[in-house]
Amino acid sequence: MIHDKSIAAYEAAKEVIPGGVDSPVRAFKSVGGVPPFIERGEGAYLIDIDGNRYIDYVQSWGPLIFGHCDAQIEAAVLESAKKGLSFGAPTTVETELASEIVELFDAIDKVRFVSSGTEAVMSAIRLARGFTGRDNIVKFEGCYHGHSDSLLVQAGSGAVTFGTPSSPGVPADLTKHTLLAKYNDLASVEKCFADAGGETIACIIIEPIAGNMGLVPAEERFLEGLRALCDQHGTLLIFDEVMSGFRASLKGAQGITSVTPDLVTLGKVIGGGMPVGAFGGREEIMNRLSPDGPVYQAGTLSGNPVAMSAGLASLRKLKNQPSLYRELEQKATRLVEGFKAGAEHFGIPLQVDVRGSMFGFFFNDKEVKNFDDALASDTERFAAFHRGMLESGVYLACSQFETGFICSVMDDAMISETIDKAFQVFKEIA
Repeated sequence: MIHDKSIAAYEAAKEVIPGGVDSPVRAFKSVGGVPPFIERGEGAYLIDIDGNRYIDYVQSWGPLIFGHCDAQIEAAVLESAKKGLSFGAPTTVETELASEIVELFDAIDKVRFVSSGTEAVMSAIRLARGFTGRDNIVKFEGCYHGHSDSLLVQAGSGAVTFGTPSSPGVPADLTKHTLLAKYNDLASVEKCFADAGGETIACIIIEPIAGNMGLVPAEERFLEGLRALCDQHGTLLIFDEVMSGFRASLKGAQGITSVTPDLVTLGKVIGGGMPVGAFGGREEIMNRLSPDGPVYQAGTLSGNPVAMSAGLASLRKLKNQPSLYRELEQKATRLVEGFKAGAEHFGIPLQVDVRGSMFGFFFNDKEVKNFDDALASDTERFAAFHRGMLESGVYLACSQFETGFICSVMDDAMISETIDKAFQVFKEIA
């Protein structure tokens, strides 16, 4: 493939945008090379400014469950845009989309829309602190909940469970209230409660299907243990389903686990490709938000009518296709099983997993259950695999620690083509 235009575009971008990108992972630092600059999307494909065509397994990092330029979602956006791009005032489409979400999620009685997943999580944590009157929170190594200050933490040294900032510009006075635990390890959570005192912990926040250390689902007994700890100490349990909501199933992780959270954060699919986030939960908790309650949260573009229209079209289309998730999971499973068979043929260890339309794979010789396991993966081999697949016309997430996505317009021929190309790349990197 020729990438001359993308190379030139990247150099030009770096002159006026830090690193040449508006989100760090897009810079391809972990896989090498220059990121393709995209001109347009068509269904399951991306086309870059050099004219290269890729089967797209990123799908804008999850939102595009129906692929690029879906006709129904596009029509909803255009119709809404003709009426005005933003009003800063209530519209009925907000209520319509909220009603669809409340109907599908047992844990949600009321929902509030924001403009991003980061904003949704930040607001949900503020609400949890305001509702409980407590400051401390528990999060898990490897789970990403956006870039707000309280959540950009790394594990403390030795026996210390309180987090320290993982980015300059984050005050230690904020992250000292964030406790770090190990994913799928209930004992580490119990230690956080013992060290800080359960009566000081406002919430536990978790991706029930982690997608930011690669795809790592939480074990059912682990989620049950978290629910029991929260009930025992009056702590709220928050499911961050910004990624898994409407991706793992029509009800996200809550269509798979029997555990019910107190608050849920959503994003991606509920915007149909537009920037949208949301958080919701039990009525008694949500009623503490302003203007009904004292916990303040606001946003000029929250509930943007164009974004709401895209999300509403997306969710209604999902509801009208009850067999879709089974079909998407079958395609995802066939894809990763093809990857695994190809890797094993050349003696390359590979771990794979699927949840609905989400898939992940690790160059690792043992099952990945937490962030430490994920970090033991062969990232150099992943980078080589990624480069080979990209040059073959397959666009995969540009990090070992990200998740891939299937869209509805991917057919069996595309899956077979991808598996065949993976076989050739495995042969080259073995």
